[in-house]
Amino acid sequence: MSDSYWDRFWKERRTRRRFLGGATALSAGAAGLALVGCGGDDDNGGLSGLATPTPAPNATPTPSDPFANAKRGGTYRLTFTGDPPTIDPYGNLSFLTKNYAAYVYSRLFKYNAGPGVRQADLRPVPDIAESAEASPDGLTWTVKLKPNVKFHNIAPVNGRAVDSDDVKYSWGRATAETNTNRSQVAFVDSVQYPDKQTVVFKLKEPNAAFLDVLADANLIWIMPKEAAGGFDPSKTSIGSGPWVLESYTPSVGFKLKKNPDWYMSGFPLMDGVEISIIPEYANRLAQFQAGNSDVEGLNAEDLVSVKNALPNVQLYGEVSQLLGFVYMDSNPDSPWNKDPRVRQAISMCFDRDGLLDLQYNIKKLKQAGLAVSERWNNLIPAGLVRFWLDPKSAEQGESAKYFNYDPAEAKKLLAAAGYPDGFSTVYQYTANRYGSGFNAAAEAKIQMLNAIGIKTTTDVQDYSSKYITQTFTGNFTGIAFGYQTPFPEAGAYPIRFFTDNPLNHSRIKDPELEQLARAQQRELDPEKRKRLFFDIQRKNAEKMYYIPVSAGAGTGWTGYREWVKNIDIQTVPGAYSAGTEEVPFIWLDRA
Repeated sequence: MSDSYWDRFWKERRTRRRFLGGATALSAGAAGLALVGCGGDDDNGGLSGLATPTPAPNATPTPSDPFANAKRGGTYRLTFTGDPPTIDPYGNLSFLTKNYAAYVYSRLFKYNAGPGVRQADLRPVPDIAESAEASPDGLTWTVKLKPNVKFHNIAPVNGRAVDSDDVKYSWGRATAETNTNRSQVAFVDSVQYPDKQTVVFKLKEPNAAFLDVLADANLIWIMPKEAAGGFDPSKTSIGSGPWVLESYTPSVGFKLKKNPDWYMSGFPLMDGVEISIIPEYANRLAQFQAGNSDVEGLNAEDLVSVKNALPNVQLYGEVSQLLGFVYMDSNPDSPWNKDPRVRQAISMCFDRDGLLDLQYNIKKLKQAGLAVSERWNNLIPAGLVRFWLDPKSAEQGESAKYFNYDPAEAKKLLAAAGYPDGFSTVYQYTANRYGSGFNAAAEAKIQMLNAIGIKTTTDVQDYSSKYITQTFTGNFTGIAFGYQTPFPEAGAYPIRFFTDNPLNHSRIKDPELEQLARAQQRELDPEKRKRLFFDIQRKNAEKMYYIPVSAGAGTGWTGYREWVKNIDIQTVPGAYSAGTEEVPFIWLDRA
């Protein structure tokens, strides 16, 4: 898109949005913006997690013990952008609910986040499971539970041991008709519970990602069976995870204390966690700079000014496994369902490089000497490099042209489809959860759609009451823009998008893509599976059933105050599991 367009766009927004200044603001340069890490790439992620349990605190420290000099105690202070619609992890799809759940609840498996483990090497390892063994044909998985895992010492559960009855209850909730994520585990034929420490999964067909599914923080949290009537999990949280809920005050925040009986002896290192609910980014940033919070997600445009104000701040950059996408309703009479050229035109009206710069401040951060991602999302997000097909590459084939910014060609496609004068529709997104960068990208898309003749009526939706409960579930009319759930394993994307999944947002029914989605799940050979993913991405782009956009593809930034230690323990980017896989192993040194 031309410079004049962006000049006009920024001029319109200057009264409402803070901007990174010119040469003065960038005077810190590369030397002033030293990073803790920059990840998201299979080749250079360099980010990490706990590969094996760490010795208890009374063990003799060795030079290889990354926790030998750790300080214990203190309270970790962070922020959420809003209240979760519920604190019951089976109660809805909100990322805020899932982020909270990771502090309190355990899973059967988690990811091996820890010192020295690159993101490319993150793999499922046991959480409350002790082991998992597959039959030779891959159709039966026998999972043994750890014998020393206890629930929090809260009535009516009172610290009893976790057993297979609790897994049975939790599996029932994960697969209930009311749970829209249930189709993610539809490949499981049955589950048996032969004794208190054993769970046997019978699969309909082999699944290359079975352990990843058990580790997925979107799907299966282990709750006590007493939640069936002994207490209300939407009001009380009783899990076996590293943190115990002390209190939750809506619009104020959460207070959690460490679980003294967590099965990982000696952890968490800190005494507690306080999560403040602060919807406004400017307020969150001010609290971080004042030292009232220890960690904060930072807009790319603020990096230099934050570094200048706080010379010892630690900046961490990574490309998440987050997919920004545009999707459309399933009404067969809608223009995009009458002719695929309408969807192709919509894709070609988006200036992906311009939007990437708008949301992630690419040009100015490069001028400051930072390495930033300029990749584009495909149907598999750019941060999931192992199975991502670069839409700019020759391997994308003929469908690569539909990713290019070409409004003139987009108008021709609309005319050929029978809409020479365009058409009118509703355009919807949520503006109160994903931050100002997302909001800016959402607003820019309005002008891009209008520029090719698609006249929009904008519906800016509340996240909890409408977007996540209606639009995201496919109950809407028009065009929508949002983030897809950042799944830790690539197979979940085509399963959600192209099968009878309740969260097939546009109700796409394409036999070839459904067959490919099922095939990648069965394929155990990594290279053959990669080729299936490439086919899926090419086939989606040919029709642009779902339109991948730049949101989520850029380098996202987190700031940590200088007293926060061991922050290079990072897990699957954006996968909601930090409360279990990262925070217990952080320590504070405010001296």
